[in-house]
Amino acid sequence: MQVTINNQKHSLTLPYPPHLLALLETYVPDLKVKGIAVALNDQVIPRPQWSETIITDQADILIITATQGG
Repeated sequence: MQVTINNQKHSLTLPYPPHLLALLETYVPDLKVKGIAVALNDQVIPRPQWSETIITDQADILIITATQGG
């Protein structure tokens, strides 16, 4: 299965992560959950749904980090 995370392509191997949260924990190991938003195929996924959201082949995942400033 192929996915893109922040414009970087990844080839996932079996067993595939069962949901978005598992994929994030596996492929973004230094990920800090607070202060981020995740979009899957251009749709923001609320944090409570990360463990329920299934990833499919060719998924495009964008991780957005909040920053301070104006």
